[in-house]
This record gives sequence, C-alpha cells and structure tokens, in this order.
Amino acid sequence: MNWLDRYEIALALEDLYPEVDIAHIRFIDLREMVLSLKDFTGIPQHCNEKILESIQAAWLDERA
Repeated sequence: MNWLDRYEIALALEDLYPEVDIAHIRFIDLREMVLSLKDFTGIPQHCNEKILESIQAAWLDERA
C-alpha cells in the first residue's frame, strides 16, 4: 500500500481507529496514522496536503 491507495488506507484506518473524529483530524496526525499501518510501504517524503485530503475524504466516505 502506498500514498495513492487512498481507499485501502481508509479501510485500514477505519479498522484501527473507529473512534477518531475524521472531519477534525489534524493532517500531521493522519500522516502518522498512515505511516504506522502495517502494510504501508509509501515513502514519507512523497506525502502532501492534497494526498492527505484525499485519504481523509475516502475515510469519511467509508464511514458514511
């Protein structure tokens, strides 16, 4: 899994963090959560705000 696998990331985050208020999560916290995923192999420096916004949106969609 890498930064562009936003739906896979969203599923994994929902499994691990079902109590998180996704709409109000800080991007620095979201980045750390993604980096801590067991199957995540993305390069930390390849992350940016746009990618984190798309992961957040996918996670919101998953929870809805």
